[in-house]
Amino acid sequence: MACTTILVGKDASYNGSTMIARNDDSPSGKFTAKRWTVVKAEEQPQVYKSIISHCEIMLPADPMGYTSMPNADITKEGIWAACGVNEAQVAMTATETISSNERVLAADPLVEYHPAEGSCPEQIGGIGEEDIVVITLPYIRSAREGVLRLGSLLEEYGTYEMNGIAFQDLDEIWWLETIGGHHWMARRVPDDAYVTMPNQLGIDEFDFVDALGEEGSQTAGEQKNFMCSSNLRDFVKENHLDLTLEGEFNPREAFGSHDDADHVYNTPRAWYMQRYLNPNSNIWDGRDADYRPESDDIPWCRVAERKITSEDVKYLLSSHYQGTPYDPYATYGDHTQNGAYRSIGINRNDFMALIEMRPDLPEECRVIEWIAYASNAFNTMVPFYANVTDTPEYLKNTTLTVSTDNFYWASRLIAALTDAGYKKNIFHIEHYQQAVVSKGRAIIKKFDAEIKKSIEEGKSEKDRMNLRMAANKEIAIMLQKETDDTLNHVLYEASNVMRNQYSRSDH
Repeated sequence: MACTTILVGKDASYNGSTMIARNDDSPSGKFTAKRWTVVKAEEQPQVYKSIISHCEIMLPADPMGYTSMPNADITKEGIWAACGVNEAQVAMTATETISSNERVLAADPLVEYHPAEGSCPEQIGGIGEEDIVVITLPYIRSAREGVLRLGSLLEEYGTYEMNGIAFQDLDEIWWLETIGGHHWMARRVPDDAYVTMPNQLGIDEFDFVDALGEEGSQTAGEQKNFMCSSNLRDFVKENHLDLTLEGEFNPREAFGSHDDADHVYNTPRAWYMQRYLNPNSNIWDGRDADYRPESDDIPWCRVAERKITSEDVKYLLSSHYQGTPYDPYATYGDHTQNGAYRSIGINRNDFMALIEMRPDLPEECRVIEWIAYASNAFNTMVPFYANVTDTPEYLKNTTLTVSTDNFYWASRLIAALTDAGYKKNIFHIEHYQQAVVSKGRAIIKKFDAEIKKSIEEGKSEKDRMNLRMAANKEIAIMLQKETDDTLNHVLYEASNVMRNQYSRSDH
């Protein structure tokens, strides 16, 4: 899947939260309906079998419950749980499809599924995006544990695709990237930095000593900021993958791609996100720019010029190069570059999830899962408490046919109608986004106070669970009302510009 990820360290965010966020995008020519749900511990399978690769994995006997964002139809390609938060308040988002090069894939081929044919038996494939959340999230109690568990699964079963995965707890965010069929590396996001990931292998710095220890030593590395598969250093040497002329090893050069397609599809997204968060740190436009949309050396992480909010993250994951010549909706300047680069907010966004872990709140109300469905350019995100036993019907009842009774299809309809009449409809979207986010925040703030009071009064955890569930229900009711109102507005505007309109009244 083509996706875009933003990670924000706790010292880089506006309220001390760690934040991970990702657009989940369908491949070209396809739209994948999604729903938000909770998987209870007793619903987790003991033996997991992938539909795509037929890989079969025995799972631990002590799973935790977790939120999940599966496909509305899990019969075709499997669950694709995509992201979630478990009972230990550890989160992950999986996955962002990333790119590699021929040398890596020749040295460690992807583990692809092949059906039985003639005298050749079935060849089982490795794990992939369909599987990763389900086989990892219910069993980890820290972001670091997430890296280690998934890393061991990759080494044992292999993978049939290149992917990037984020793990998050209250204090740390780790980003893991697969390398070929069985290798992987991970880097801890610096607390004061943010990360932008646009469908490319992104890590541009790696410390093998920290990850594995001194070369030739029997002592393992400290793994403060880096981890990797046990033989990655030897793998690089044996296959002549290090392309660095001098200085530190650059894994993006060794393991990544630098195709012409990257300069249209991938790097412009990183350029736009960093241009927004660091407008004065570099020259971003013109012939003398430090970084241009096609630059291969845009940093994986950097310190922003100000604290980053949840709204900043949503804006960037919704963006279509506003304020640049590349905006497909631009009505000013030279139009020859409009739509030249692949937007972040596109028609086939399936959903966006932004997981925010607030350190200044009690554990019982700490984790917020912001959710948006369909095209991010024209939808809204909405906050919900993550540690719940069920999700509101409006977000989990996504059907396979169009219905305004659920948030996914209502969002798809709003987006299609707005795009058709952008000039007349965009202010309705701006009002919608501001209304939902501000009202959602107000409801969360109200229930934060009630949950704190419940703790102070010594009430039970059941009481606090009921409060979280009541908050989510109240937010969903508000969301449905605002969504229906917005759909009414954009439908009216679109109806007024139909080509068969005629001014003479029928009265």
